[in-house]
Amino acid sequence: MPTPDFEGIHRTRMASVLSLFTSTSTLICCALPALLVALGAGAVLSSLVSVVPQLVWFSEHKEPVFAFATVMLAVSGIMQWRARQLPCPIDPELARICTSTRRTSFRVYVFSVVLFLIGGFFAFVAPLLNS
Repeated sequence: MPTPDFEGIHRTRMASVLSLFTSTSTLICCALPALLVALGAGAVLSSLVSVVPQLVWFSEHKEPVFAFATVMLAVSGIMQWRARQLPCPIDPELARICTSTRRTSFRVYVFSVVLFLIGGFFAFVAPLLNS
């Protein structure tokens, strides 16, 4: 009987969490400022940038930010795909935890992709629509 690959499941979960953080950076650089300005909260954006000036760095370097997020999402997607067939433990409680962890990891991955697409729209597509 094959032994469960707990290390593989753990790596997949970590990749999903990392992809969430990298795709969130695409929101910080592009979608958040656009949302605040669209809501008429330009002053809030100005205050936010004065308090956290590092936010400007994300906007100035959006291509590398998106490239890194793309790589992380691709790695996480590959790990999700490979982990889908890993065996879970025979113990019913551990099997339930294993399946729950897989579902949660997949949801985090899908949420990360959605955040990435929203950020990508505001970074690259919306400026083209305005010109």
